[in-house]
Amino acid sequence: MSKSNFTFRNAEKKDCELILNFIKQLAEYEKMSDEVETTVEMLEEWLFDKKIAEVIFACESESGREVGFMLFFHNFSTFVGRGGIYLEDLFVLPEYRGQGCGKALFRQLTKTAVERNCGRVEWACLDWNKPSIEFYLSLNARPMDEWTTYRLAGDSLKKLASDT
Repeated sequence: MSKSNFTFRNAEKKDCELILNFIKQLAEYEKMSDEVETTVEMLEEWLFDKKIAEVIFACESESGREVGFMLFFHNFSTFVGRGGIYLEDLFVLPEYRGQGCGKALFRQLTKTAVERNCGRVEWACLDWNKPSIEFYLSLNARPMDEWTTYRLAGDSLKKLASDT
């Protein structure tokens, strides 16, 4: 299947159930299902009311069925001096992997970045996820091995916020 067999569309508020379904499938693939707290109502609020992130679906051309999705938001680089895009999630249904859908989604994302004059597109990948790492390397992406991602969440986040 070539890239021409996929079309793309921006998610709408009515798609929140579908978005959540993709998120849950991604979490299952990443062996993190127990970490999903997201609800349809949360997606409605953060994606469409607050407009904090965006979702693009890849659709199979003939049927129009959504077969992949990506969720992204803008960040800012002080070194580059302009905004960038952070790709939070990318997921393609298993039966559509290896058919160009992931690459087509990335092409859409990079077109968006270029149209918006962004300086970078960045994302994280689990170290054990060799198929995704090989895919990213095939796109000429380079790992940022000299950087370690840190996270404050849950009780640690609340404790630090409440410390005086």
